[in-house]
Amino acid sequence: MSERAGAARKISVSRVRLPFFYGWVLVAVSFVTMAIGVNARTAFSLLFPPILDEFRWDRAITAGAFSFGFLISAVVTPCVGWLTDRRGPRLPIEAGIVAMGSGLLLASLIREPWQLYLSLGALVGGGVNLLAYTVQSLYLTSWFVRRRGLALSIAFSGVGIGSVTILPWLQSLIAERGWRTACWSLGLLVLIALAPLNLLLRRKPADLGLEPVAALLRLIGRSLEPCARGVSGGWRSAISVLC
Repeated sequence: MSERAGAARKISVSRVRLPFFYGWVLVAVSFVTMAIGVNARTAFSLLFPPILDEFRWDRAITAGAFSFGFLISAVVTPCVGWLTDRRGPRLPIEAGIVAMGSGLLLASLIREPWQLYLSLGALVGGGVNLLAYTVQSLYLTSWFVRRRGLALSIAFSGVGIGSVTILPWLQSLIAERGWRTACWSLGLLVLIALAPLNLLLRRKPADLGLEPVAALLRLIGRSLEPCARGVSGGWRSAISVLC
């Protein structure tokens, strides 16, 4: 009985028809995720001076939290690929969002150096690797064949756009209301913007009864072949470019 239910579900999924290719939705989701997630990590450079001014800790100890984040990232990264292969992109990315958001919220309560290392170091530094380049590269390439490079470049360009929008906003927030409010606000932005958005993720086109974009173009090309026989060479070349 369960097999029949599963087969029926697959048939219903295969009948999903969208007015656009869903892979571009995922590119947009990745763009926003990279814009916010990666720059939430690099925001440490803006938080570093006011943290030093408040606590008067040794510069090496304070900056060491950023380096500690890289150490955590080195441990986390191999697990990201393994987890994505087994469970798809949604689980590691949502876990990274929760880790980064929690780390930024906890950073607003820092009183001791170990708390800095735990929040902005381990949680934010390790969390970004759960949602950034590795996992994005793994699942986006399943959705595109001929346009794979274009899709990845658009998705990763979110880092640059985020750096010229989010970081100036954060700097002004630090200047006006202090670094603790900035951490709190950035943590809420990560959680509220990225957690629901990444629920749209799917591991591969087959999950929606679709095929990668190149396969769809080949199907369109085959359907147009009978018409192409009666058109001029220029139109025939255009059809061949699509396919």
